[in-house]
Order: sequence, then structure tokens, then C-alpha cells
Amino acid sequence: MGRLDRSHLIEAVVWLLIVAVFYAYSFEFNQPIEIYIFGATAWPRVVIALLLIATIGNVYYQYKNGSDSQSGIVGATPDQDDGADFSDSSTLLRMLAVLFTPFVFAWLLKPVGIYFSAPFFIAAIMWLFGERRWKAILIMTLVIYAIFIGLFLVVLNAPLPQGNTSPFYDFSAWILTMNTKLQAMW
Repeated sequence: MGRLDRSHLIEAVVWLLIVAVFYAYSFEFNQPIEIYIFGATAWPRVVIALLLIATIGNVYYQYKNGSDSQSGIVGATPDQDDGADFSDSSTLLRMLAVLFTPFVFAWLLKPVGIYFSAPFFIAAIMWLFGERRWKAILIMTLVIYAIFIGLFLVVLNAPLPQGNTSPFYDFSAWILTMNTKLQAMW
């Protein structure tokens, strides 16, 4: 199996499971939208397809190269052992948290909506990946959230889950009202 080892296969299975669960979940909100011919699931399924392509690409790369360090990466040395130490319970807990955070985020989309939950998801992922500077987390969360809102609301005009629980729904309604006012200025 090339240079694939057990950890590569486990990682691939986890990512393929995430893709399958998200794709299956997309049928819950698969409804036609009169102003958008592709329906409510078009953009989520594009993102799911990109995740599938990235997973397949990662498996292919691992098949060809294994876990060898890539040349040209700052700080990477060929003799560096990048394997995680799973005997440390904090490493295992952090890995599980990183894997299950997208599931929690997806589960919260229906009641809370994406407009409110996305910044917390972005910040949580950065923190779980090791960033501990709160100023950096806050600034990058705001930048990524602004790009996300700008892309999906202004550029693509794509509908996103608004949530159905107050005050989260009210926040989503405020975001959409601000978007409408912004687009009316053009």
C-alpha cells in the first residue's frame, strides 16, 4: 500500500466519514429556492465535494510520499519526528476535540444558525490547533468571518442557515437586514 501506514488510513477513514455524514445531513435541508436554481444544498455540497477531493489528494500524497517532510518548508528537517505521542492523554483529547468540533458545529446550525456560531467555530479550531494568543485569535476570527460573510452574502448571495431559536435568529435577521441595506446602496 505504498507508504500508507495505519495512522494515514485512520485519518482517511475519519475524513471520509465526515464527508459521508455531512452529505447525508444535507438532505435534511434539500429544498428548492425560487431565487437560486441550485437549491439550498448546492454550496454545502460544493464544500463537501472539495473536502472529499482534499481527502483523496491527501491519501494520494501519503501513498506516494508517506510522512516524509516536504522540502522547502521552514523549520522542517528530514530527521524530525512529526508523529503525535498518543500516550499523552492531552494530545488524544485535543485530537478528538478537533475531529468532533465540526460535528458539534453542524449540529448547532439548525437551532443557532451559521451567522452566530461561525465565529465561535473559527476561534475554537484555532485554539485547538495550538494558537494561544487571544489577540491573534480574535483578529483572525474577525478577518475570516468578514471574508466568509462577504463571500456568501454579498458575492454569492447564497442562503445560509439562520437558526430558529431566539436570540440567535434575531442576530441572523440583523445580519441579513444589514446586508439588504448594503446592497440597496449599490
